[in-house]
Amino acid sequence: MTATELRAGASLAGVFGLRMLGLFLILPVFAVHAPQLAGGDNLTLVGIALGAYGLSQAILQVPFGMASDRWGRKPVIYAGLVIFAAGSFLAASATDIWVAIAGRTLQGAGAISSVVVALAADLTREQHRTKVMAMIGAMIGFSFALSLVAAPALYDTIGMAGLFGVVGVLALGAIGVVRLVVPEPPPQPRARPGGTARAVLHPELLRLNAGIFVLHVAQMAMFVVLPLRMVEAGLAVADHWKLYLPVVLVSFALMVPPILFADRRNRPKPILIGCIVLLVAVEAALSMVEGVAAYAAALLVFFVAFNVLEAMLPSLVSRIAPAHARGMAIGVYNTTQTLGLFFGGLLGGWVAKHYGPREVFAVCAVLSCAWLAAAAGMRALPAVVNEG
Repeated sequence: MTATELRAGASLAGVFGLRMLGLFLILPVFAVHAPQLAGGDNLTLVGIALGAYGLSQAILQVPFGMASDRWGRKPVIYAGLVIFAAGSFLAASATDIWVAIAGRTLQGAGAISSVVVALAADLTREQHRTKVMAMIGAMIGFSFALSLVAAPALYDTIGMAGLFGVVGVLALGAIGVVRLVVPEPPPQPRARPGGTARAVLHPELLRLNAGIFVLHVAQMAMFVVLPLRMVEAGLAVADHWKLYLPVVLVSFALMVPPILFADRRNRPKPILIGCIVLLVAVEAALSMVEGVAAYAAALLVFFVAFNVLEAMLPSLVSRIAPAHARGMAIGVYNTTQTLGLFFGGLLGGWVAKHYGPREVFAVCAVLSCAWLAAAAGMRALPAVVNEG
């Protein structure tokens, strides 16, 4: 990789990770904090608050991607970061569940995920794109993991309002990173007739879109109930980091070999299938086991699968999508991703309220099995041509 490609990958991964950190940071603590808000004793509304940003992102990912295809990636990223910061500050002021939902919705309206991934693809050659996408995907996983480690301690120190306020300030700082550190992209290819249809209806892209939807349904639904389950098992919220930190560090070490295998051998399918099987196993186990040690083991397996899938899926989308509609294709991918976040929060809250926490994990296991069946028909990708 050239110095420019490394700089593009590292800086865009940082911007992406910062934004995702802001979205993930409340997951470990919001269900515990919610009863302090007016209306926060309703688990369905708590689930909506957790996943609300997913709905607004789902509505706006494709328009943001299309806008970046037409007017350029960086201006659209600037606008999205400003909107995200505004949502963070609104959520920081929340005293009832509805203002929290509004703030999370506005956070999600800064729907720049597809634009950042498209810019990363613009700035890298195809034979190195998996590495750069893996950097971004790994940063998503790292942000998710860091939120689980840091959020309980930060919540104990600065409260929920402080969490949202810090995230808003960091989002504004990310504008400077995009302006000063991220390289300028090359001119965009002109759109061709039928490009939009191919970006939406390509069979392999449909498989990947379905997969990211299920992955984030499972992620969000399980964290509607898992923090409370851990408290009931005897692990105080302030001590959750003692479980998350070692699990997270080990999971990042374990994700490297499968990523390298898929990249160097151009064989993503067996790694993809293996990680989905792990996801099914984790959700099935969580529906049956209890106790802090059991939760730690299940989370380790979940993080390994989650991190690998977050690294692989956007790379595969960028390789399959036509270059002139890449922003649109990644916008569709991110729309299904964020719909998963919204419906995961909604589903987790509804199932937990009406049936119980174990049934949340069981439903996620069934959905993961459906993804496994869809992924089994994935076709092999053509070999990447080395451009020197």
